[in-house]
Amino acid sequence: MAPTTAVDALASALVARFLRTNDYSETLQAFIHEAGLRADVGQTSGDDTNHWTIQSLLEEKRTFEQSVSFERYGADRAESDRWSVPAPSKPTVVQTPTSANLLAASVELWQQPRNGGDENAPDTPARPYIISTGADRQVHLLETVSGHSAVTSFTGLSDSPVLSYVSILQGRYVLMTNMSGQLLLQHDSEILDRRKDHSKYAVKVTAYQDPVEPESSSTKWWVATAGWDATIFLYRLDIPDSEEAAPVIGEPAARVKLATNPESLLFVRHVDSDELLLLASRRDSTYIYYYQVQPTPATNISPHESGSDPAPNSSLPECRLLGKQNLAPHSNAWVAFSPAHMALSPNDPGLLAVATSALPHLKVIIVRLLFPWSDAGDESNAADTEVSMTQASQALASLALQNREDAAILVQANSFAPQTAYSTPQVAWRPDGSGIWVNGDDGVVRGIETKTGKVVALLKNGHEPGCKVRTIWAGHVSVPRAGEDRAREEWVISGGFDKRLIVWKVE
Repeated sequence: MAPTTAVDALASALVARFLRTNDYSETLQAFIHEAGLRADVGQTSGDDTNHWTIQSLLEEKRTFEQSVSFERYGADRAESDRWSVPAPSKPTVVQTPTSANLLAASVELWQQPRNGGDENAPDTPARPYIISTGADRQVHLLETVSGHSAVTSFTGLSDSPVLSYVSILQGRYVLMTNMSGQLLLQHDSEILDRRKDHSKYAVKVTAYQDPVEPESSSTKWWVATAGWDATIFLYRLDIPDSEEAAPVIGEPAARVKLATNPESLLFVRHVDSDELLLLASRRDSTYIYYYQVQPTPATNISPHESGSDPAPNSSLPECRLLGKQNLAPHSNAWVAFSPAHMALSPNDPGLLAVATSALPHLKVIIVRLLFPWSDAGDESNAADTEVSMTQASQALASLALQNREDAAILVQANSFAPQTAYSTPQVAWRPDGSGIWVNGDDGVVRGIETKTGKVVALLKNGHEPGCKVRTIWAGHVSVPRAGEDRAREEWVISGGFDKRLIVWKVE
């Protein structure tokens, strides 16, 4: 039988090379016949073994074992804590109206456009749809029922490809960011407002609804966007309950200026004080940064004092940095990786899954969040205490902090998903929290068990082998079925640079 994988082919070629080198002609012919190999397999002039030798294989094995020693796997737990089955594994290729590289895909609530485009027609209720965006600047809505037929396509919403989006108010409005650095507020098939505060790609948008205030006639949202101009902007949206008044995005409420480009954003509630915080990660840094959402007053010098024209958004207040958490506390390397994508556990608000930019394979970290102090008085007291500390006590305090950050890392494992410096690592939790999904540049989506960090599932035969899986999403989807009420199914959605949109369902 012919070898079925690259590993089998490499092993067969190495065996054939050994037989040729040592002049075992009869054994070589029998091996080629039984294994179904080419007649010239193992020739040193060819490239079938990529110039591998037994010695180089042993050296590669030593390097791998050394890297494994730095990984951290959780201990085996009870059967109820392990990867739950059944899990999505059956691929369904969804035909999108246009063929283009997929940039983002998920299932979101979306208020379907009015029938016939009549502006006087009543709004239809929001329903879950498969949403996909591509490099052709189009946004597609597709049905969640069998067949996944296209509902509509938006061709003129954005002047550049949409990189990120989030649905708010049960699909009544959608916020989108694009490669032009714009933030768009969409309702129905119309763009209500747009802003261009970022000078480069706006790669991420996230939103969080404030608790409803008594006797309030509007809904308040915090919105954060991340751009490749090394800036995070924070917006305060006030959306009227009445649909007669169209909401606007408005000026940014605050900003965060970073040393490098931001990678991922999350709104979280402090586990003790219930204060809203903004989590951010940035390139060339192994830290997670905690920012206070309520902005501090601006301290910038006025243009009259500086004697020059103010830069755009230069008068915006800066969000106060409350603290940071190192995901490589004992590393002596300058930068080992960056937290490229973060996702909160659906069951534990203090548990975070992180997909890193580690090369050549994506590494996953599951870490407990160490929320910092948020009281200014406590922070000033801590600063005064640090000044009065001796050099030895400061070193001990730094070591204690490193040990605390190290203990917060529950799993640190290799997913074996290949990636390069140009990849976009992503992580998505299973709805029950028993595992996470990660993408890769080989056309495979991998499932990792939360408790142990082991790769337990490989979603293949959907994307073309060797293609880049750009985006993944996981969650429960309410699907109508004939003769019964809507059923909840667990789905995984992936989109790649093979121009395929795949829905993975339970077999």
